[in-house]
Amino acid sequence: MVIAYIYLPELIISQIEEYCEVVSFHSIQIEKERFLNELKDCEGLIGAELPITEELLQKAPKLKIVSNISVGYDNFDLESMTRHGVMGTNTPGVTETTADAMMVLLLAAARRIPELDQFVKEKKWTNLIGMEHYGIDVHNRTLGIIGMGKIGFAVAKRAHFGFDMNILYHNRSQNKEREEAVHATYCELNELLRKSDFVLMMASANEGTRHLIGEEQFSLMQPNAIFINGSRGQNVDEVALVQALKKGHIYGAALDVFETEPISPDHELLQLKNVVTVPHIGSATFETRQRMVQMAISNLIQGIKSETPTNLLNQEVLKTH
Repeated sequence: MVIAYIYLPELIISQIEEYCEVVSFHSIQIEKERFLNELKDCEGLIGAELPITEELLQKAPKLKIVSNISVGYDNFDLESMTRHGVMGTNTPGVTETTADAMMVLLLAAARRIPELDQFVKEKKWTNLIGMEHYGIDVHNRTLGIIGMGKIGFAVAKRAHFGFDMNILYHNRSQNKEREEAVHATYCELNELLRKSDFVLMMASANEGTRHLIGEEQFSLMQPNAIFINGSRGQNVDEVALVQALKKGHIYGAALDVFETEPISPDHELLQLKNVVTVPHIGSATFETRQRMVQMAISNLIQGIKSETPTNLLNQEVLKTH
């Protein structure tokens, strides 16, 4: 039996049902008791974001594989999964789509697109707009990227070749090949923050990056700088971000991710005009999400059949099989 813990269309579920029974959940929180009851007979899980912890694994003795429909897998306790003989998989290959989204966020924040869209729709455009509605230029400015992985590099290419931007980057290690490709400069985090007009957070999420950007880091940024987060909400101290925006320490922000998702309707970030917010849509196009789901199904079926999934994350688990 497989548990789908995210909404999947019937056509998608039918593909899995060729191999096993499928039990679907739209909300595990609401149906927690039923979920735990089904979990004891579950061999596979497919979805996104569900924390796969030691506690959950102990309640799923027959579990073989958890197939994430996402690139990230910070919801996996891979060490515990390996110990229990459970395979974990993800769906890479969303680089270009997510990079497009990050450039959209950067541009939207710089030119105040959501704010001015609302300005027109609320019938406030009765004359030529004044300086109070002007945005800031993007071309020929400096973009600092925290985390020069595949997506960070794809954004750097768009920024450098499309907008003649100067690229700075901070990474766990220097990457000479990517530096040369986009004429980027490697620098320490504090230097990047001081020199960048736009700061893009694309670092992976782990204990070392939790609240990597907080009060001290925002204080180093330029008052005309824009901060964009396309990685994970936990990488940024949202309380410090709100204060930096309200006090004018930075010009604006654009956020695709939040510390708690969905973000509370009462959150102070949603009250600020100089913040662009979208609901974690980095890879949310028809084409890319369809590829991700198909990849996740393939990973799942391979695992259920005791084969090695294409996108297996914890290779060590093979030694336990």
